[in-house]
Amino acid sequence: MKYLVVDDSKLARKSLIKLLEKNVEDSNIYSATNGQEAIDLMKKEKISIIFLDLTMPIMDGYETLPKLLKINQNAKVVIISADVQVKAREKVIKLGAKLHVKKPIDDEKMEEIIKILG
Repeated sequence: MKYLVVDDSKLARKSLIKLLEKNVEDSNIYSATNGQEAIDLMKKEKISIIFLDLTMPIMDGYETLPKLLKINQNAKVVIISADVQVKAREKVIKLGAKLHVKKPIDDEKMEEIIKILG
């Protein structure tokens, strides 16, 4: 299984990657610092699960999400963001995200996300 972590914060990316490595086996984990990098990577790799931040330079999560799903409509996108307003959650779910989770996440939350995504 291939995973993609998209966040402009190096610390957030490293933290999510570490949690993924701890919770999933036999996986390839990629990272991107903005939406454009994520799209470029999706065109090269068949990524199954994407952890996407909303607030990033160049291309934010709102703009990136539908473009990622256009490349791979079967990808599962989890929004990981500090923006937990109801409007933000409703918007990303409408755009195709499977989950909207408050940042930062811990080991227990990552286990829960992995179970939900199947």
